[in-house]
Amino acid sequence: MTGWPASAALAVAGVLAFAAVGKLRDLGRFAEAISGYRILPARLVPVAARVVAGAELLSAVLLVVPAVRVWGTVLAVALFSAFLIGMGSVLRRGMEVPCGCLRGSERVGAASLTRTGLLLVLAVWAGFGADAPFDAVQLLVAALLLVVVFGTAALVSRREGQPPAPVVGRRIEIGADVSAFADGGNRVLFACISPLCGACRAMLPVFRAAADRVPVVLVSSGDPGEVRDYLAAQGIELPLVTGPDVFEANGVPGPPYIVLTDGTGTVLAHSGANRPEQVADLIAGS
Repeated sequence: MTGWPASAALAVAGVLAFAAVGKLRDLGRFAEAISGYRILPARLVPVAARVVAGAELLSAVLLVVPAVRVWGTVLAVALFSAFLIGMGSVLRRGMEVPCGCLRGSERVGAASLTRTGLLLVLAVWAGFGADAPFDAVQLLVAALLLVVVFGTAALVSRREGQPPAPVVGRRIEIGADVSAFADGGNRVLFACISPLCGACRAMLPVFRAAADRVPVVLVSSGDPGEVRDYLAAQGIELPLVTGPDVFEANGVPGPPYIVLTDGTGTVLAHSGANRPEQVADLIAGS
């Protein structure tokens, strides 16, 4: 049976390596996801993002080396256990937040819990054959194990239904009078951002340029003072509204995201905002 644990180790290593690379490519976005869980103080979030991504990569490397695979399994079990605790905390509090897992748009829910739980089982299983070498057959078995894990999570995801999103025709909830931002016009563009989001920083000049066509209001769930300091450092002077629950209240999957409303705050259209053309298309098409 030593071949099965070795296959489990390969499967877990592949997932952790893929996840780590994705996080390291945009640590800011991952940090924003961690911040959304509201478990750690804001000052520790960037550090936690680096530690988690580094631990995932280290675990993946250890898992593929038979002599030290046991340490890779220990680290993997610790990571998946921590992820499950964090997700459970979010769900108990009735929050809708990005998972920060493998896909940026995925929300914490039954599907992410199922996948993480199954990966935890594989990580534990991998520890029962710590010194077993790999062979070609185990690579195939590892692939089949991943099909089972992700296939099961996909089935659960279908039962969950569509993720939340702003509802066209509903009033946006920002704790302020939208007409004050409309400046006599009939449209307002709300751009959801976070100081921890690398893509948001890249899009700030785009939002500023869009203000020549339609009033633009920045929206953030971060600390008001920190967000203002961040915007000042970027040379951005646009109206700002903040609130710890502002993204959840409006079904925003996560920043950067844009919501176009009329002068009364009724949602006309919404979209992700990772590229300049998304902003231009939303304004032009509504």
